Parts: sequence; structure tokens; C-alpha cells
Amino acid sequence: MSRFILSAFADEIDADLKTQMDVLEQHGINYIEMRGVNGKNLTQYSLDEVRDIKKQLDARGFKISAIGSPIGKIKITEDFAPHLELFRHTMEIARILETKYIRMFSFFIPHGEDPAKYRDEVMERWREFIKAAEGTGLILLHENEKEIYGDTAERCLDLLKTMNCSYLKAVFDPANFVQCNVKTYPSAFELLREYVVYMHIKDAVFSDGHVVPAGYGDGKVKEIIHQLYNEGYDGFLSLEPHLGKFVGFADLEPDSEINDMPDGGPKKFAMAVDALRKIINGIQK
Repeated sequence: MSRFILSAFADEIDADLKTQMDVLEQHGINYIEMRGVNGKNLTQYSLDEVRDIKKQLDARGFKISAIGSPIGKIKITEDFAPHLELFRHTMEIARILETKYIRMFSFFIPHGEDPAKYRDEVMERWREFIKAAEGTGLILLHENEKEIYGDTAERCLDLLKTMNCSYLKAVFDPANFVQCNVKTYPSAFELLREYVVYMHIKDAVFSDGHVVPAGYGDGKVKEIIHQLYNEGYDGFLSLEPHLGKFVGFADLEPDSEINDMPDGGPKKFAMAVDALRKIINGIQK
């Protein structure tokens, strides 16, 4: 039986952790894909500071669905050694926060150059990640992202197949594929389906790549969630709204009480939650 567990990049609500938890609580969400905490990236905190964050989460009943890390989000031409050390630190953070998932990337490719030129280096660096994570019980989640090696479904699959590792899986982000002019469904999703264990809920339009609430763009979010539901998916749907510049919700949903909220992160987040819940409710009827 399908079970969708909602999580969120709460730093899109507000930088302050308490405010993040207050707003998530209002929406009945008690998981966070933790990226930014109190204005700083989680991976930049010491382990003692992370332990303090864990105490704050525990006190409010919040858990971490994944570490929304920046690992692999550097230029492929940059020095790798310090980045590998940051990854080791991030694994310790994941252990303290009691999550098995770390979201990661496959390195920015120099603008205008053929990604194939850097394939061997990408694979070598990822082998180092795989080696470092061996035996930890962690699952490394590769996310498709604009301008990295794995920005198309084919290159994501290349990485996943080449590593051939049971603890390397995929995060599927519909908006990021749309912004790379990739058709998400059925093509990209079906190509990667056996590796997808985690979903980012973000939508965008092909015309100019701008982000919209789930179901209002070209990411085929509804169709993907419907297929997951039919297949008995039991896992996270992690809201990453990116609606900072989005306008027009009142035109899309003129009767929504959200329109009366003051502008800001909590309002944008409410739009994102509302859109996702409408999709889920429509499927489960």
C-alpha cells in the first residue's frame, strides 16, 4: 500500500529553525530535508552544533528525511580533496540527525563544454564517495540538476549504472529536468524508475523555466505521483517550492484563503503544500 510522507526544504519558509518548525507544524508536516539552518548551510556546522540542532528537533517532534547537502555541487575543475572531507563530515551529520539519506550532485561542467569530456573525472570522484560511504548504512541520493553532469536522464542513468552500487539511488526532481528541456514523464521517469526512491516536489514550465506550484507546470508531477501511488511507493515527497518569484496564485486559485496571507516564505510554502495535497487527494479518491 502506498504511503506518501511529506517533507520539506524548510529554509524556504524562513532562515530561523523555530519559524521553520512552527510553519511546518501548522501544515502537519514533521519531516525536514535539512539544508539551511539559521542562515547557514547545515554542512558548515560543527558536530557539537549539529547535536544541539538535533535536541531542538527532538523537543518539537521533528525528524530529518534527508541531508540536503551541497556535495557534488562544485565545478568539476575544482580541487576535490577538501570536498571529499566535507562529505565525510556530512556523513557524520547524517548519523547524528538519524537520517539514512544524503542528497548529492555530479559536479558542474564548464559552460559550453561537452560533459563527455569530464565523464571519467565525474566517475572517479563518485567512486571516492561510494568508497567513503561503504558500511555506513547511508544511501546516497543523486539529484538531477541544471548544468551538472547528471542534468539529463541519460547521464543520470550512466552514473547510476557505472557505480553499480546498492546504496546509490536517485532523487527525481521534475522542475530541474524541465529547466534542462527534458521531458519528465514518461521518458525520464521511466528511464530512471528502478533507482528512484525519493521525490522532490517542484514544477516548472518549458517556456522560460520559471517555477510554479506542483501540477501547474510541465513537470507532469501529477502523473508521476499517480504512477508512484499505483506502484505502492512508500517514501518521501519533499517539497522544494522555489516560489520566491512566483506570482499569479490568486488567478489560479481565486477562492483560496492563502490569498489573504501576508507575502513571504510562509505564504509561498502554503501555496506549495496546497498544490501537492490537491494532487494526492485527487489520486486517493
